[in-house]
Amino acid sequence: MSVVRDVNINADLDEKLGSNVWFRPKIDKKELKDLCVKRSWPGIYYTGMYFIALFFFAYLTITTWGTWWGILCIWIYATIYAFSGAYDHESRHRTLFKQRWLNDVFQYIFSFMTDFEPVRWRWSHTLHHSYTLHTNEPQDFEIQVDRPSLLFKYYMFFMPFGPLLWIHQSYLKDTLLCAFGKVIPAIEQCVPKEHHWKVFLSSRIHMLIWLGVIIWSFAINSWLPFLMICAPMFYGQTLFYLCGLTQHAGLKFDVKDHRINTRTVILNPILSWLYVKLEYHIEHHMFPMVPWYNLPKLHEKLKDQMPPPSKGLIGAYREILPTIHKQAYDPSYSTPRDIPA
Repeated sequence: MSVVRDVNINADLDEKLGSNVWFRPKIDKKELKDLCVKRSWPGIYYTGMYFIALFFFAYLTITTWGTWWGILCIWIYATIYAFSGAYDHESRHRTLFKQRWLNDVFQYIFSFMTDFEPVRWRWSHTLHHSYTLHTNEPQDFEIQVDRPSLLFKYYMFFMPFGPLLWIHQSYLKDTLLCAFGKVIPAIEQCVPKEHHWKVFLSSRIHMLIWLGVIIWSFAINSWLPFLMICAPMFYGQTLFYLCGLTQHAGLKFDVKDHRINTRTVILNPILSWLYVKLEYHIEHHMFPMVPWYNLPKLHEKLKDQMPPPSKGLIGAYREILPTIHKQAYDPSYSTPRDIPA
């Protein structure tokens, strides 16, 4: 297969496709329609297994708390808890289940677990798909890595409690401001004005739950409820962030081709289960209406038109880390991609 490098891909795409048109791969319409069919049982099974694993390690944490085993159990629990972000993502797309109402209910549950305000998140995520890694208005509010990259900040986000150093820039801070009726830039630019009240209401519910858990922890003279309900994303986030940052880290800004600004990674079965197939991220961005359980099939149908997927997290970070370091002094640099001609 012949390939072309993406040195002048932005200009080439604008010339071939026009400034407002994204690259679309070739796929049979009937096959795509079949892949878009939503079913509930895969979501019920995956979500059920997820909560069984979560509650199992919650039980082990509670029964071993005060011992060294308790520290190990709560770290495993928090690691599983952090992957609620992947389930939040699927319910946000309303592809976790067939029923719209079931997706909406679980989105509120998972968004609380991940400290994301769900109304803002659904609107800003729409912009993320429409303007992936775009820095001009309308911009992508979900760009993962600063340019130029801040290496200390980047590495600290993988460390337990590392994100607390930037809590003043966190989504939790945004939720707190919205709870007091503050219209932050992401809300102003992403959410229609008539929906602002929904953002404020859900933010207030979110912060009231936090307050209730803190009061509960004081009442029983133990921080365990707070550590298990509110704080897991601050100390159990490492593996989830390692998966999540493979999606776009180091890739090209302001280009209308998901093959160049998005990355697909082939994960092992356990991580793929925890991550709800979100590692097939190029395919997801190109066809976000395809449910997560059909993304491996979509990958097989499109692979001849795609850059080679990264082989596991190690393969992905062999690309990402050198790029992040180069972007610390050259923000215009991005990981070269081999694109089928």
